[in-house]
Amino acid sequence: MYFIYIIECEDGSLYTGITNDLKRRFSEHKKGIGGHYTAAHKPKRIIYTEKRKTRSEALQREAQIKKLRRADKLQLIDGRNW
Repeated sequence: MYFIYIIECEDGSLYTGITNDLKRRFSEHKKGIGGHYTAAHKPKRIIYTEKRKTRSEALQREAQIKKLRRADKLQLIDGRNW
């Protein structure tokens, strides 16, 4: 099982990623070892998740979400559309 997740950072920006262990990955982000973006923008909380059965499906969905405008990501998080 893989998770696509969106993190809200302390500066209000959004970060999208995938993992097979959400708790571990968020902990890595919080420690500054989870990627360059979140090391610089300090993750605040996970605000959205989706599940996919395979890594391939998760990567495809992650790419779709990353292409969305911020307003569309916020609609997705609020449960509207997408």
